Amino acid sequence: MRLLQLRRGRTMAAEDDDMSKRIILITGANKGIGFETARQLAREGHTVIVAARDAAKAEAAVAQMAREGLGAEAVALDVTDAASIARAAEQVGARHGKLDTLINNAGVVQEGWGTTTSQTTLEQWRGTFEANVFGLVAVTQAFLPLVRKSEAGRIVNVSSILGSLTLHADPSSPIYDMKSVAYDTSKAAVNQYTIHLAHELRDTSVKVNAAHPGGSRPTSAASRPRWRSRTAPRPACGWPPCPRTARPAASSTCATGCPGKS
Repeated sequence: MRLLQLRRGRTMAAEDDDMSKRIILITGANKGIGFETARQLAREGHTVIVAARDAAKAEAAVAQMAREGLGAEAVALDVTDAASIARAAEQVGARHGKLDTLINNAGVVQEGWGTTTSQTTLEQWRGTFEANVFGLVAVTQAFLPLVRKSEAGRIVNVSSILGSLTLHADPSSPIYDMKSVAYDTSKAAVNQYTIHLAHELRDTSVKVNAAHPGGSRPTSAASRPRWRSRTAPRPACGWPPCPRTARPAASSTCATGCPGKS
């Protein structure tokens, strides 16, 4: 598994030359990085499925793309609801028969700005892991049979450099003081899950990667002070702070990343 840096110029699904036009589902795609990723992939002619917890918000995102001349499909998918996940997988299977790329983008941050490790509540821990880890695993398990039907299946788990144990333990690291324990631990778990699933599927046509998208402007006003503070440094792997979601999202899984930064 490589914790992959997302770069401008190519999309997350366009990793290999054998990937021309693909069927791609993105969770949490009604806003932020997920929505911008959907826009960029649709521009390249891929069949994009915008998945969101709220069906109306998924439809609104698709309508916005349509106004830009971009085609996409909407599906209701709550990563914390087993029945919702099953329905979405059934719908995609019935319509397309396979899924070429699954982008696990949906995620949450439960801790408020300034919350310390000891102040993080069990409710915040559970809420974070329910969406960021258990939800990601549940979605992957539900859609993996469809991904296996692709000639070159891809699973991209949107992770974060904040899941790096090495960087969090290094006083010289730019993220050393960026501690949101529940969120950071959830991304470390995502990285470990990615490694294990990639190992399981190593002899198949399915590749599994984790992607670090860089900084992005938050959609909620409440989190903007936190965003300004946390995206100011330039991390060791060289990714620049990205003031807009378009920059990290208009990008690809690529071979370069943070060697040795696990």
